[in-house]
Amino acid sequence: MRHEDIWRAIDALAAEHGLSASGLARRAGLDATAFNPSKRTGADGRARWPSTESVAKVLGATGTGFEAFASLVTGAPALSRGSSRTAIARRIPLIGLAQAGSDGFFDDGGYPVGGGWDEISVPDVPDPNAYALEISGESMEPVFRDGDVVIVSPGAPVRRGDRVVVRTRQGEVMAKQLLRQSARRVELASLNPEHPNYSFDLAELAWMHRIVWASQ
Repeated sequence: MRHEDIWRAIDALAAEHGLSASGLARRAGLDATAFNPSKRTGADGRARWPSTESVAKVLGATGTGFEAFASLVTGAPALSRGSSRTAIARRIPLIGLAQAGSDGFFDDGGYPVGGGWDEISVPDVPDPNAYALEISGESMEPVFRDGDVVIVSPGAPVRRGDRVVVRTRQGEVMAKQLLRQSARRVELASLNPEHPNYSFDLAELAWMHRIVWASQ
């Protein structure tokens, strides 16, 4: 078990519940900065581990069992295609994130259309227009890795700190974290700290949808 595996599992758990790491900490009754990247390394550069109390509070606040959390730590898929697990209740459309910028997959409102989608079995998601995107490449590590699947809900309210999928009017699709939204602009943080943040006029965005679940 490695230090980064524990923190990746916490990030994954937050994403599964449509939360940022700060939002997950707040839901668990912890200080909002408890899981910030700056808290994961000490002033001397040594790795800092989350306390067992913090992990226990997070599991309790999200209703997550220890076995499920352990699967996130080891990197075992928490969402499997075609599985017969009792948590799976429906099938939703799936494409790769790299495909999502192509024409023919979304209507003007950002809802999935057309026959080019695959399907995936998922836990019950109340939004009838929910869809899934498969991550490719390393641009979203350490939160989302190559092959991970995120479930996106066009109907879910988007709040500051949420992880979102946005599509620009130019057809570019990206997964980011919402930093701030004003009446005119949207500021987005890249999930990979090696990649730049973005700022758009609202008129530049076709739509922005919230990520409500993620496999790891």
